[in-house]
Amino acid sequence: MKILGIGNAIVDVICKVDEKFIKQNNLTKSTMKLVDEAEFKKLLSTLKIEETVSGGSVANSIVGLSQLRNQVGFIGKISDDDLGNKYEEGLLKENVNYFYSKKKEIIPTGTCLILITPDSERTMVTFLGIAGKINEDDIDSNAVKSSEILFLEGYLWDEGEPKKAFEKAIINANKVAMSLSDLFCVERHKSQFLDLVKNKLDITFANEQEIMSLIDVKKFDEVINFAKEINKLIVVTRGDKGAVAINRNEIVECPAKNNLKIKDLTGAGDLFAGGFLHGLINNKSTKESLVTGTEMSSKVIQIIGARLN
Repeated sequence: MKILGIGNAIVDVICKVDEKFIKQNNLTKSTMKLVDEAEFKKLLSTLKIEETVSGGSVANSIVGLSQLRNQVGFIGKISDDDLGNKYEEGLLKENVNYFYSKKKEIIPTGTCLILITPDSERTMVTFLGIAGKINEDDIDSNAVKSSEILFLEGYLWDEGEPKKAFEKAIINANKVAMSLSDLFCVERHKSQFLDLVKNKLDITFANEQEIMSLIDVKKFDEVINFAKEINKLIVVTRGDKGAVAINRNEIVECPAKNNLKIKDLTGAGDLFAGGFLHGLINNKSTKESLVTGTEMSSKVIQIIGARLN
């Protein structure tokens, strides 16, 4: 198997809202907020659902990799309930090997409300459900060992059981990549993430905001110096400035695509990572990998949702 992803198994519920809805509910645009089941249901009760899709950040990347004809797998915790069944079906339909046997759990399958404002930005409200209770027993060591690259998401990292699951996966992996996921996520776990990036990861994916917050710098040149110093591959998306990969002393840039009809930014980073990893595991150059990532990301932002059809 080329790549195994481990992440939050979350069903995305996509809704369109106006700016007023974001303000009234004290949400910060373009970020992800964790809520309990009651608050999630309360928010959802006032909205019209556009679409329901099997989601989760790394799962979106893994599906993108499968669509590019790579052999991939995924581990994520779901419950044996209606949403859990839909989630599993969604992955199997995309030819993703699913290394998790669901059971009837007291806590339901996780759900993420994706709120799309008229400017196409997406703001997420997540009830993690059972996804946030992943533990080391849920990690299939053989699946980890038999994959060329293990791909993790920062969203999954939490003290306690998820952290143990993360550590077990990293110990058994041949090569480890991770996405920093979200600015709030970085700020919550800054010291642990910094340790991971410096000492345990081979590849880090981040946007400009996330990586600059992680290492507490104001100028992008300092990100380049940091990456060179730690001698790891760091891949950064920079919005309309395109993307850059820093690998030891090699700095490769790729411009953003212009004149796109942007509908929804959900999944842009996920599909970018999927495209880049596709290049990497198929022995393409860093530049070609960045180009594939940019192409995948450009396609997904022109549709609603985080999955290419």
